[in-house]
Amino acid sequence: MSVRLSCLSCLLLFAAPLLAGYEQRPEVRDFIATMADRHGFSSSELQGLFARIQPRREVLEAISRPAEARPWHRYRPIFLTERRIREGAEFLRHNRASLARAEAGYGVPAELITAILGVETFYGRHRGRHPVLASLTTLAFDYPQRGRFFRGELEQFLLLAREEDMDPLSALGSYAGAMGQPQFIASSFRHYAVDFDGDGRRDIWNSTADAIGSIANYLQRHGWQRDAAVAVPARVEGNEYGKFVYRKRPRKPAHTVSELQRHGIRSVRPLAEDTRAALLALETESGPEYWLTFTNFHVITRYNHSPLYAMAVYQLSREISALAKETGSGELAAHGH
Repeated sequence: MSVRLSCLSCLLLFAAPLLAGYEQRPEVRDFIATMADRHGFSSSELQGLFARIQPRREVLEAISRPAEARPWHRYRPIFLTERRIREGAEFLRHNRASLARAEAGYGVPAELITAILGVETFYGRHRGRHPVLASLTTLAFDYPQRGRFFRGELEQFLLLAREEDMDPLSALGSYAGAMGQPQFIASSFRHYAVDFDGDGRRDIWNSTADAIGSIANYLQRHGWQRDAAVAVPARVEGNEYGKFVYRKRPRKPAHTVSELQRHGIRSVRPLAEDTRAALLALETESGPEYWLTFTNFHVITRYNHSPLYAMAVYQLSREISALAKETGSGELAAHGH
């Protein structure tokens, strides 16, 4: 999330709306009417549901201070820790069969799937404590910067709860409504979650196999390229490379390596000249750090739109792979991506 507000401005901006019950508010009544007309929900049942939801001020405060707003040298240490790397290698070993099947079927490396779970929920340990319905309702109707997006996710969540025969009041997740071990938002769950353990349910909360398969399916459906590179360090020289640099917003790899070389941008390892790449600059305490990023890196930013997130996932996956090889805890990581 990119919008940043002070906690005080959050409180002042949303003080009046938070006093009203959701079921009484005109915009919520309009939403209920739309759900009834478009999807056949019972208006009275939805009114009863929204009457039980209290606004969550802590959700509005949390969304105002995303970790991705930090510079890279402060963001990286959150996720690249000895414990997270060690437990990632252990996760790789304990879930060898599911990870191998996901890699074979979807082409996504086992250590990359593992790293996403490591960044998102510390391998399923931290799945969120916020009631998803209350979080989405708060953001849909009391966070105008992204109200349209969260109203869409609220719609998707109610559909999901009906389809999966789930009590919408019982689901817990992040402050932004992300759920389960892989932290899928409702629309991602409906489109990309899979029943990977074959029990007839898509249970991303309690089934690690379903979480693994769902992440692999998500990345594959967004264009993951089997056995292709993710990112490599780069060197820059001259004064023409600046126009190719991106920092905070994701960018598709649009320029060939040969074109980038003509403008003073070089990879630290040989690449085919027709390889398409983009130039990412990461803020370190000693100045910018440059990386060439490829299609697979951009695919990771479809999971979370921050390039910092994608780089943390990638670097964590490399550390997990290296430790797994060193300790002999998994030939899954021996192929090296």
